[in-house]
Amino acid sequence: MRPEILNPLFAEVEALKGVGKGLAKPLGRLRLEMIVDLLFHLPSGWIDRKRVERLDMADAGGVVTAVVTPIDYRQAGPRSPMKVQAQDGEGNVLSLVYFNNPGWAKKLLPLGEARAISGRMELYGQELQIVHPDIVVPPEEIGEIPEREPVYPLSEGLTNKRLNQLAEQALERAPQLPEWVEPGLKAREDWPDWRDAIGRIHANPADDKARTRLAYDEIFANQLALSLVRESSRSRKGRALKADGRLRDMLKLPYEPTGAQKRTIGEIEGDVRQDVPMLRLLQGDVGSGKTLVAVEALLMAVEAGMQGAFLAPTEILARQHYDTVSQMLSGLPVTVAILTGRDKGKIRESTLMGLADGSIDILIGTHAIFQEAVAYKNLALAVVDEQHRFGVAQRMALAQKAERPPHLLVMTATPIPRTLTLTHYGEMDVSQLDEMPPGRQPIETRVLSASRLEEVVEGLGRHLARNGQAYWVCPLVEESEVMDQAAAEDRAKTLQARFGADRVGLVHGRMKGPEKDAVMERLQRGEIAVLVATTVIEVGVDVPNATLMIVEGADRFGLAQLHQLRGRVGRGDQQSVCLLLRADALSETARSRLALLRETNDGFRIAEEDLRLRGAGELLGTRQSGDVGFRLATPEQVAALAPMANDDARLLLENEGGLASKRGEAARIALYLFKRDMAVPLLRSG
Repeated sequence: MRPEILNPLFAEVEALKGVGKGLAKPLGRLRLEMIVDLLFHLPSGWIDRKRVERLDMADAGGVVTAVVTPIDYRQAGPRSPMKVQAQDGEGNVLSLVYFNNPGWAKKLLPLGEARAISGRMELYGQELQIVHPDIVVPPEEIGEIPEREPVYPLSEGLTNKRLNQLAEQALERAPQLPEWVEPGLKAREDWPDWRDAIGRIHANPADDKARTRLAYDEIFANQLALSLVRESSRSRKGRALKADGRLRDMLKLPYEPTGAQKRTIGEIEGDVRQDVPMLRLLQGDVGSGKTLVAVEALLMAVEAGMQGAFLAPTEILARQHYDTVSQMLSGLPVTVAILTGRDKGKIRESTLMGLADGSIDILIGTHAIFQEAVAYKNLALAVVDEQHRFGVAQRMALAQKAERPPHLLVMTATPIPRTLTLTHYGEMDVSQLDEMPPGRQPIETRVLSASRLEEVVEGLGRHLARNGQAYWVCPLVEESEVMDQAAAEDRAKTLQARFGADRVGLVHGRMKGPEKDAVMERLQRGEIAVLVATTVIEVGVDVPNATLMIVEGADRFGLAQLHQLRGRVGRGDQQSVCLLLRADALSETARSRLALLRETNDGFRIAEEDLRLRGAGELLGTRQSGDVGFRLATPEQVAALAPMANDDARLLLENEGGLASKRGEAARIALYLFKRDMAVPLLRSG
């Protein structure tokens, strides 16, 4: 249950004065649905209003507040702007300019009556002017005009003034909360109390101490939630697997595993032999051999007489994993099956029966494999591919799938900087595959101007003439799948006209699973020479003969995303090339991003740089995955404060009596306040 003290903050925004359905809509676009959301919608900047007695050219370019008296109305014609001439007490003149509404200007500023006005004063020729003053009030109200006014991120239909008023109402409802920050740390950093901090930041967005305190609170709640998940997992009894190696010894591998693969397999084997459920994150760059590690882990479960499950984020990837794993295990006494949302009727029934009676050893599929209808006889180990598509919520649902929680190995080909590993996967042990299997050549990356498109198409023609295959990725358009699809369809048509309709395939995000799979299968069989795609191909697709990747509008993609796309080629033993087509005019950030890709294939270095340039939510795809991101903490604050918050959370749980202690009760309130309360039920269920 949410602590009662927080109820005023978790009321809907409609509970505030003046918020009806009309205003709820633009607030909804900003994800401001509850009063707490308004509190945490922090100002992004501020306006300083300088109070002046006399109008002075030296103040031009700044925002001023002054008392003036209108002396004349001037308008060249009915469609011209209305200029209200006004003067200060010393006779210095200022023009107040209004477009489209002369009547309103006259009503607001009657001649001969003093008014306090505030707005940005500019020099226009030799005269001072303010276009549409922000504030016009009687002179006795000048004291109510703030000297520093916060500026909020807005959406259409919302003004800064309105949002400011709503934030004030939200602040009136904010209670004094007990202190969850460790007292020594709070004193050392000289941080205000939570209630004081939230009030201060809305009044003065430049207040660094208040901003840092709030960022720390959010990060602390996150680290505490992850520590609780870890503690709960560690306290629940899992199954110690007696894996004897007999099946793994039968594997016929095309190459000797790398040192990193052997080390990681050893770490996993050490984990699964314990009756504490394994919770391990496997980070490995594209092509570093994660699938072999996953297969070895699944075989450990089968050797112990149990079942394993392999979860992929998309149907294309699930089918690819099924083909790869079936091939690797051919000749072994192991039954592998696949289950996706597409499988219906008798096929689905027979798979479900095989899982329930234990005749299926390894199940591969999409999240359909963890739906309620799917019952395992004895699931002992699960592998989750492309972890960033599955949030903490999904990990917890999986942990509660079996009577005894299965050992869990989660894998990602998106190298994750250390800070983000701590804040997104703090409950996990981490293994890294930092070596490449033999025979893999680094991908040659070139950056070209989009004006050389015709040369690129000709180069593609020469590549196809040598029986090569290629990907052509279309640019992102205005965050719109419809527009992305249109761009991809146009490019596919031009390439089909050039190389033949049957040789050019198309895949985009709005296609249904079976359609996508059919195109991908044709690519894998070599029937399609060029695959035109939006970014749906970025994760995991494996076509060794495709050795050319062309990315249009490369400057619109993030670094990690480009690195993932580049990883679609270079999967065989031939030299692969990635061409990044960029716009002619580039921002400094885009330029440095593309330069880094050209000089390195090191995914970890690229990820650190991407975090610096773009922020954590973009990097991990959490904006799409439904995982809770950080609302108050910037990526820089996460990097600086996460280790400290992690230590503090551990201290509370291990040395201070956990959530039952006085500080623990306050920390429990913080978990609910920052919407990290999904970890709380674990204390009961654990």
